[in-house]
Amino acid sequence: MACRWPGKILNGDQLEPANDHYHRYCEDADLFAGIGLKAYRSSISWPRVIPEGTGKVNERGLDFYDRLVDALLERGIQPWMGLYHWELPYALHLRGGWLNRQIADWMADFAAVAVDRLSDRITYWETINEPQVFIGQGYWQGGIPPFLTLDVTEARLAAHHVLLAHGRTAQVIRARARRQPCIGAALVGEIGIPATTGAADVEAARAYAFSLREDEGKLFKNTWFADPIFLGRYPEDGLRLHSGKMPPIPAGDMEVVCQPLDYYGVNLYSGVHVRAAADGGYEILPRVTGAPCAGMGYHLTPEILYWGPRFLFERYGLPIVVTENGIDLNDWIHLDGRVHDPQRIEYLARHLKELGRAIDDGVAAKGYFVWTTMDNFECTVGYRPRMGLIHVDFATQRRTLKDSAYWYKEIIAANGAGL
Repeated sequence: MACRWPGKILNGDQLEPANDHYHRYCEDADLFAGIGLKAYRSSISWPRVIPEGTGKVNERGLDFYDRLVDALLERGIQPWMGLYHWELPYALHLRGGWLNRQIADWMADFAAVAVDRLSDRITYWETINEPQVFIGQGYWQGGIPPFLTLDVTEARLAAHHVLLAHGRTAQVIRARARRQPCIGAALVGEIGIPATTGAADVEAARAYAFSLREDEGKLFKNTWFADPIFLGRYPEDGLRLHSGKMPPIPAGDMEVVCQPLDYYGVNLYSGVHVRAAADGGYEILPRVTGAPCAGMGYHLTPEILYWGPRFLFERYGLPIVVTENGIDLNDWIHLDGRVHDPQRIEYLARHLKELGRAIDDGVAAKGYFVWTTMDNFECTVGYRPRMGLIHVDFATQRRTLKDSAYWYKEIIAANGAGL
């Protein structure tokens, strides 16, 4: 729908056929296996399976996921399947979308359809992806679909309904899965990197990760979603910050939100450097002029894959899965027929080294996923950023493994040795 609204998508890019994975999934699965991937993170499109959001199931849409899961498993690749990656049926948007409390039940019904069909083969499930973004930017700041600019109370209400939907979905997976499920959620990581390894700066970085301050303009940081999901309560500083602006929370809601989970999924791209302030708090250091950054503007800060997993593991106690980490570049096929992307190799190598350091220091890690396996359509910026290990010519649908894919194959085969 956003592609139909003038000026909302960069260059007027259209979503179809994108990388046409729907028709080329077998070819793509062969490429994934050739790289040596042990797991593939995907999601089930709610409007593809239940076009009106509730009611009649589109069997053809559901059949696609049957075929995709089988194709992955036949090649020794474990599917990690998400149930909400920003794809809200338009009919439910017209009924209020995430502002409508009924959406928790609507999503639970959708989850039941997916689990009943696929849980005999799928072990790894993800309830929601990046609620800080699809609510924070979609319902409050107006930067992504549905481009709303609600007040604080309404945005908090929509966020609460997301949490409720997560809890109901986790309940459905746990109750109906035909094989023992491994369940988590994928949240954004707002990570502070200590300016030094001194205790004061480390605590300042921890405070940045787990606090909400009005002067930062961050309506949703780590704790607003993570504390209810993993600890069963909203963060006290957030409640104080918006005292009088919170929507009413019905009795029993937090018990639904806080379900037993098996991992903490986190999407990590870039962080900020912080140091201890004179008042005992923290201050964010300015960016260094000319510091390396990705095409979409986020800076190269590989230490986030040490401090992010460490802080999150220490606070919530669950194994960490890095559900997204990657960089967008202006990749193209060179005269030699290859796609040379040394910056991506450097980015991934530096970040994986930091994750390895976190593991060495006692952080339990269950997995790591590059965003993304193939070049794709990136929300409002369309086809400009290329983030894949596999280059896609969107005009011809030709796939070409980038240098980073060949490098990553070696890293997988060596299980990270040599980084």
